[in-house]
Amino acid sequence: MASRRCLRTLTKTTPFLFRNPSSLRSLTLPPFHLAKASSSVFTKSAHVFAQWPHLRYFSSDKQDDHSDEEDYSEEEDYEDDDDDNDVPVSSRKKVYTAEEKEAEAEAIGYRVVGPLPKDNDAFKPYEPVFAVVQVGSHQFKVSNRDSIFTERLKFCEVNDKLILNKVLLLGSASQTIIGRPIVPNAAVHAVVEEHALDAKVIIFKKKRRKNYRRTKGHRQELTKLRITDIQGIEKPEVVLTEKPSKPAKKKQEKVAVSA
Repeated sequence: MASRRCLRTLTKTTPFLFRNPSSLRSLTLPPFHLAKASSSVFTKSAHVFAQWPHLRYFSSDKQDDHSDEEDYSEEEDYEDDDDDNDVPVSSRKKVYTAEEKEAEAEAIGYRVVGPLPKDNDAFKPYEPVFAVVQVGSHQFKVSNRDSIFTERLKFCEVNDKLILNKVLLLGSASQTIIGRPIVPNAAVHAVVEEHALDAKVIIFKKKRRKNYRRTKGHRQELTKLRITDIQGIEKPEVVLTEKPSKPAKKKQEKVAVSA
């Protein structure tokens, strides 16, 4: 123990001896007269230090200062990376180009024309024509002036005009056109009326005898569309027939009955 304490004091008081490995190997220790065991232990520890390949320098040079500055700059860069990673994934929204927007909307089954002008009256009177259109994974049978609710459509706002391209069937009183799978040169025009939320649906999960119960709620985002026109089929003329007038009812005269 005494030899170890002496070695510690030497390393603290004489740091200049450890700048070079040669100075450490040439280190001579004074003899101790206390006991033979202590001197043998001390020489053995010094011999071990002399053979150690990686020596620690206790001096402060300019190179060490530069290395500290580099470490500090690396730590700052690492902290900046952590700040970037702290941003939640939900807040990172993908930026779409105009071509990507058109391609994704075309895959769903619609195309955005633009906002509806205030002076333009897109709503037409009722016509005896119907169509079956596909929006996303749902199919709807629509006629003029009908309203439908679909899943939330991207890249469109309220009062925007849309063209539904995926028309599967067209029909009227005189003819029916069936697509294979889509009717060519057919389109259904619509206007976005509002974006709303559907009624809440409760999702309840339970595992018996496991003390496991989970309750969640979900409200589906919806888009309300108003159908304004159906194109791609001959529209029959609407013939207004007048209803025949009902004959006037004769009033029954009351006759006095003699007793």
